[in-house]
Amino acid sequence: MNHNQTTLQYNTYGQGFPVILLHGFGEDNTIWNNQIVVLKDFCLLIIPNLQGTGSSPLMQGKSTLSIEDMADDIQLLLEKEKITECILLGHSMGGYITLAFAEKYPQYLKGFGLIHSTAYPDSEEKKKNRLKSIDIIEEYGGYSFLKNTIPNLFSVRFKFNNEESVDELIQKSKSFSNTSLQAYCQAMMNRPDRTKQLINTTIPVLLIAGTEDIAAPLKDLKEQSDLSNKIEFHILERVGHMGMWEAPQEINQLILSFIKTCLS
Repeated sequence: MNHNQTTLQYNTYGQGFPVILLHGFGEDNTIWNNQIVVLKDFCLLIIPNLQGTGSSPLMQGKSTLSIEDMADDIQLLLEKEKITECILLGHSMGGYITLAFAEKYPQYLKGFGLIHSTAYPDSEEKKKNRLKSIDIIEEYGGYSFLKNTIPNLFSVRFKFNNEESVDELIQKSKSFSNTSLQAYCQAMMNRPDRTKQLINTTIPVLLIAGTEDIAAPLKDLKEQSDLSNKIEFHILERVGHMGMWEAPQEINQLILSFIKTCLS
């Protein structure tokens, strides 16, 4: 790959200060559709499909994909767009990439955020589960795996009242190759502890947690919110791992207010 070229497919909306939104595992950039509608009037939104998602190809010639590789992709995207400063917000796996980016390329950031995401590494138990996931994907395919896991990401109430939305996300997951999903599992499993990025931050950090989130538990995020007085912490009541869908108005307000904090 040429130094100044990115193979990521991405969409841009609006104009103003650049804000990058990164999707998580088993999602594509349309996960942010409820945010685009509002945020595009206040900033330049850039929303990529990470490599291996949608029409963004997996990097050829690499046997494994790392969270750091995906952070490098974002740096290349910024270079291509001639962006020298931005705010970076990531959901779930996108949050892991955001932290890796903050570590490698701090000069670009005016602020960053973890939406239902954590700076902690995988526990030993979580690593075992990732390996199990890789095996299940190998044996039954990615769609079968995601069909079973996606509903667990939502709060009980949302799942019950919004079957169509949850099903829409499940149907979209058909587009993922087994290889991509397995590469993501491996990358998440191998990521280091990045609490240092929170402890040492000199820029604003947004942390959003859901009371019913089993993937990024409230307890973990609460602990991390105490690591620096630069961290702004918000709890979404009766929300699971998917606040962008479950509580879009709240999330939009929190992001807007955070953008203002970063730019003030």
